[in-house]
Amino acid sequence: MDNNQLGIQAMKQGELEQAARHFTEAIEEDPANPVFYVNFGNLLASVSEFEKAESFFNKAIELDPKSGTALYGKGNVYYEKEEYEKAAKAFTSAITEGVEEADAYFMTGISLVQLNKERLALPYFMRAVELNGQDADARFQYGLCLASQGELSQAANEFKTATELDPNHADAYYNLGVAFSFEEKAQQAYEMFAKAVRIQPDHVLALNGKKLMEEALK
Repeated sequence: MDNNQLGIQAMKQGELEQAARHFTEAIEEDPANPVFYVNFGNLLASVSEFEKAESFFNKAIELDPKSGTALYGKGNVYYEKEEYEKAAKAFTSAITEGVEEADAYFMTGISLVQLNKERLALPYFMRAVELNGQDADARFQYGLCLASQGELSQAANEFKTATELDPNHADAYYNLGVAFSFEEKAQQAYEMFAKAVRIQPDHVLALNGKKLMEEALK
């Protein structure tokens, strides 16, 4: 294996210093290869060295302006730094350059949610779910966006699917309870709030919802 492959292997095994040495040697051997800078950037980002990681992603983009993986890496850095506008732009650029993966759409959507732009986030979560229907968090976030746009029935379906994929997803049960309460299905709402509380006993919203439904069912 070459130094880049050895670096990736070391990184997967958690041997980060060894990975850094291999990536450094790979760059020294071929300083014009953007992939090596992306891998080193990912390594630095994994240990929260975000400023250094960004410089490596920038170098990769300088060498290859269409490097989707470098743009995606920059998006992750911006997200961790809470620069959500920049993150959303970087993720959408990565998608434009061919990063057709569920995570890229999910991260674009979640960045837009952080900017309170749920309507714009909606199609990104929809696509994330299309690409990976087994992702409970993507289903949940898609449901929240649907609910924010008044699509409660569709939202409930997504929350239900999220609970099937992750039976310990307290927030999904809580929001499913909210959807049922809007449909005036007090018993079903109570059951969902109760499940959320069983999973997370300090879930204040679910506790309040459960109490309200208990009163409604008297």
